[in-house]
Amino acid sequence: MDALSETLRVVRLVGAIFIQARFTAPWCYQSPRADFAAPLLEPGAERVVIFHLITEGECFVEMPGAAPVRLVAGDAVVFPQGDAHCMTSAPGVLPASGARLDEVLARRPRQLNHGGGGAPTRLLCGYLACDARLAQMLLAGLPPIVRVNVRGSNAGTWLEASVRYALAEARSPRPGGAGVLAKLAEVLFIEVLRLYMNEHGEGRTGWLAGVGDRIVGAALNALHKRPAHAWTLEELAREAGTSRSVLAERFQQLVGSSPIQYLTQWRMLLAANLLRGSNAQLASIAQDVGYQTDTAFSRAFRREFGAPPAAWRRSQAAREPVN
Repeated sequence: MDALSETLRVVRLVGAIFIQARFTAPWCYQSPRADFAAPLLEPGAERVVIFHLITEGECFVEMPGAAPVRLVAGDAVVFPQGDAHCMTSAPGVLPASGARLDEVLARRPRQLNHGGGGAPTRLLCGYLACDARLAQMLLAGLPPIVRVNVRGSNAGTWLEASVRYALAEARSPRPGGAGVLAKLAEVLFIEVLRLYMNEHGEGRTGWLAGVGDRIVGAALNALHKRPAHAWTLEELAREAGTSRSVLAERFQQLVGSSPIQYLTQWRMLLAANLLRGSNAQLASIAQDVGYQTDTAFSRAFRREFGAPPAAWRRSQAAREPVN
């Protein structure tokens, strides 16, 4: 399994599409910063990433200090740093004043109809909630706006058709529609990342750029496939088909850390996932992520998360909502 697939498998992701909108020109929809919207979208989430999918027509996205970006049908746009932004029929249109966000989100997916009666645009607004460390790793090095056109991919037609079906099901009395829609939001987000890696890999830095790099990607795949192995730089260089110096330099350039430092961070993410999602003993988790003693594991975990494993597990359990 490759590093991206393994990361997405291990770490808990929660997605949803929360607005289905039909706007007619002139119009302007203002989206707040993700950290402001997070408690309303997914209470308890450490990080929320907002995205939009244009399904009909065209529009612009505006952010302070940046030139407007034109979007067309099939475009998906993600805001990796969670910046506030406006979706608008044309640059300079003032945002509409309307219901508060908590009122808009009282029923999901909410259908919005707004505008001046001109050319129509349809779009979906969604989000992905995840661990803050995962978000930092996945989204490092990305620009404030990531835009791809899903209609250019093999999965694009299927995705759009599936989302339309799930939206209709979410409004029907049949159970399970909201769950299907949530999973499709996750699939859409992952497809955007994959497309961006293929289209914009050259000259980029960050974890996704590393995954797409021949040398660094091979080392990442090896680390993710066998995280408990006592890797050395020499072994990883052999896996990547290069020298130790080339691997070390390129890994640092793209990922921002040494391969061994990254291995420790990945082990800690694995450990956190096991602590949060299982009742396994600390000694068992320590061995699963490559530590021979509880003491060494607890010391590494505390450096990364600021608390010993047992205390961190209790704090996470206290945060879980009571059904």
